Amino acid sequence: VSTQSTWGKPDSIEFLDLKNYEVNPHRAEYGWTSNNSIFAKLGMDYTEACNRVQKNGEPGFAWLENMKAYSRMNGVPDHRDAKVTGGNPCLEQSLESMELCCLVETFPNHCTDFEEYKRTLELALLYAKTVTLVTVHWPETRDVMYRNRRIGCSVSGIAQFLTTRGIHRLHRWLELGYQVLHQYDNVLSQWLKIPKSVKLTSVKPSGTISLLAGATPGIHFPESRFYIRRIRMAKDFPMIGPLREAGYKIEPAFGSEDSTVVVEFPVDVGEGIRGQKEVSMWEQLSIAAFMQKHWADNQVSATITFDPATEGPQLKNALDYFQYQLKGVSFLPRLEYGAFPQMPYEAIDEEKYKQEMQRLRTNLDDEGMPARTHSEILRVTEQQGFTTHKMEDAFCDGDKCDLSAMRAARAKDKENTVESS
Repeated sequence: VSTQSTWGKPDSIEFLDLKNYEVNPHRAEYGWTSNNSIFAKLGMDYTEACNRVQKNGEPGFAWLENMKAYSRMNGVPDHRDAKVTGGNPCLEQSLESMELCCLVETFPNHCTDFEEYKRTLELALLYAKTVTLVTVHWPETRDVMYRNRRIGCSVSGIAQFLTTRGIHRLHRWLELGYQVLHQYDNVLSQWLKIPKSVKLTSVKPSGTISLLAGATPGIHFPESRFYIRRIRMAKDFPMIGPLREAGYKIEPAFGSEDSTVVVEFPVDVGEGIRGQKEVSMWEQLSIAAFMQKHWADNQVSATITFDPATEGPQLKNALDYFQYQLKGVSFLPRLEYGAFPQMPYEAIDEEKYKQEMQRLRTNLDDEGMPARTHSEILRVTEQQGFTTHKMEDAFCDGDKCDLSAMRAARAKDKENTVESS
């Protein structure tokens, strides 16, 4: 991984200032590699922490008391996770010491009705439950994993669902879906002869996976309806040539010019979807609390964007209220484009989006790929010694995913199988 999660005490000024580079200028070169959060105490004074959040968005907040006491935060503590000591870096799963995540993602807005979504949830749970059968070699990790069988079945595209179907239907789908998962977990656990999962649901922050599915990430709203998404790739990655041929803008990555490039992708998330500037900090917090109450018995990963000038002074007041409704939250001040070089998201207007897409379409085939992409990918990857399975990892990992290449590889593998038989 490229970052680590660091936890500190809420009253430690030294910890709160780890990313204050005026106080600690020597940390500027490597401070970005850590996501810093505090174990907040219910009823604490949030002033000092919020002063730092207004400047750089850290620390994040995790309420271990809530994580231990509640599944879904519906007012009924059950203490099912009394042994948890923290969570994963994005905080969508509560975890005991030595415990690992097991996450799977669903997209309810892509389903035509609840019956289709019900089947989606059953398949997602079947997959995730199967993953808990995998042998874990570290004894301490194996013991806790096999005992808890913890799963985080997540939902993404919430901003789209709210726009197209409304919050009342979302409430119904979440409540019914949660029941479906518990009923099916009973069946699967008996069939596999393993314990029922201590927890079943989460809300991931998502990102690349939701982009691949054409969904907004987790509960988050997009930068705007139309935006540029910038993704970093290795300079010698086999897809760079085809992407350049297709017309995508590619430039050296700032600070890593010799090894990395940045590729720009124009995105349209759909009509009527509000951008981040149109959704207040308070509404975002309310949506996170809604999902923590009606869906996530693990946790909701929520990064709340806010206007530093108008909403920054309200951070302390917001935490005073939502500390009783959330298990964790982080904040990010909204910055104008250009605050940092090659920011991952840049809002654009419809005219700019159409210009970008028109430029791409002139270089693409009917499948939306450059004409020589399939053969070129196969040739390059074969020269580098990739097998079909290695190709699947190469083209569906992190920010680097190309289904057309994978389909081509599978087709060739099938042809070879037929020939050999």
